[in-house]
Amino acid sequence: MRHCLNLIIEAYMFRRQTQAVGIVALILFVIGCATVPITGRRQLSLLPTSQVLELSFSGYRQMLSESTLSSDKEQVAMVRRVGQRIANASDQFLRDNGMAAEVKNYKWEFNLIEEDSTVNAFCMPGGKVAVYTGILPVTKTETGLAVVMGHEVAHALANHGNERLSQGLMQQLGGVALEVALANKPQQTQSLAMMAYGVGSTVGVMLPYSRTHESEADHIGLILMAKAGYDPREAVPFWERMNNMGGGRPPEFLSTHPAPERRIADIQKELPEALKYYSP
Repeated sequence: MRHCLNLIIEAYMFRRQTQAVGIVALILFVIGCATVPITGRRQLSLLPTSQVLELSFSGYRQMLSESTLSSDKEQVAMVRRVGQRIANASDQFLRDNGMAAEVKNYKWEFNLIEEDSTVNAFCMPGGKVAVYTGILPVTKTETGLAVVMGHEVAHALANHGNERLSQGLMQQLGGVALEVALANKPQQTQSLAMMAYGVGSTVGVMLPYSRTHESEADHIGLILMAKAGYDPREAVPFWERMNNMGGGRPPEFLSTHPAPERRIADIQKELPEALKYYSP
């Protein structure tokens, strides 16, 4: 998901780079908060849903046009079967919790991309999902795949795309305001201040929010997969397998994801809640 959200953000920022005044007006006009389903966390949601969906669907089409779709009928069928069960659970959750009007925003689509070197999957805003073949050896089973699909669909259900775009706009707006405030200062002072702002806002705000999104998607994903009839306890061995793949990792405060040990511990704490929704 992170890669494709970056595509959306880049497209959006490119359109707005020279329109600082327009950004301010947009934020003042649409500024507001939303609530994340299941967790109840209040989140920043500045952009119209229609605009986020337009960017998402366009980015997804572009990504598919540049990718090779898998011709393995059995694997493709499994991805679509698991995805649809998770999507049905997501839609039903929205209906059961007084958010039936939001169901229309999800145009579910599931594709398997032939790329064995990429251990990844994502769900873009509006329910556009892609799974890379490289993650299937790690998921191992249909239930393992449901762990991944539940997590990715949870990002869409929690409206993380809009929130991340909104945070990016606020970060950009803060930079514009700082530039204006320092306009009469020496160039070296301006450069140092902008550098400090960039590092501070990224490490102090953007990265912690990114880790919050990942943890939140783990939590919501457990419940979605349980409601879809998949055993949420399989999330622990899946993330242990992901952790055992190794590779260098930055310190948690510099990472977009929680530390693996923390992630697994949090999932174990959340399993009793998820199991209430599980019926084999």
